[in-house]
Amino acid sequence: MTALDIVKEYYTSFNQKNWNGMLALLHPEVRHEPNQGEVRIGVEKFTEFMKTMDTSYEESLTDLVFLTEPSDSRVAVEFVVNGVYKKGEEGLPEAHNQSYVLPAAAFLDIKDGKITRVTTYYNLPLWIKLVSA
Repeated sequence: MTALDIVKEYYTSFNQKNWNGMLALLHPEVRHEPNQGEVRIGVEKFTEFMKTMDTSYEESLTDLVFLTEPSDSRVAVEFVVNGVYKKGEEGLPEAHNQSYVLPAAAFLDIKDGKITRVTTYYNLPLWIKLVSA
């Protein structure tokens, strides 16, 4: 399976809410670099993050564009997040099922058939504006 195949399966699992499918593609010591906040190391911490996300947000990704490089070890993905903000988080606006559409991107490293790094970027001030309107 190529790096591109692995990353496509990861995002297909995301859109299907198949959290176990996503987690199965991660290296046990995966490095998760979120848009803001502390870096998380390990599947356990990533699992905790996913549980929080599932509680607070209902999201699907559209318009995915995958970019690869010749070594078959890195994949970049550009996408649009279509979401509903279900439950507020500390330091963020109050949630009352606001809808949002937000461009985002992620960068993933793959080694020995597992995702070893997930770095995600999006415009947090724009997201806050969208859910505060």
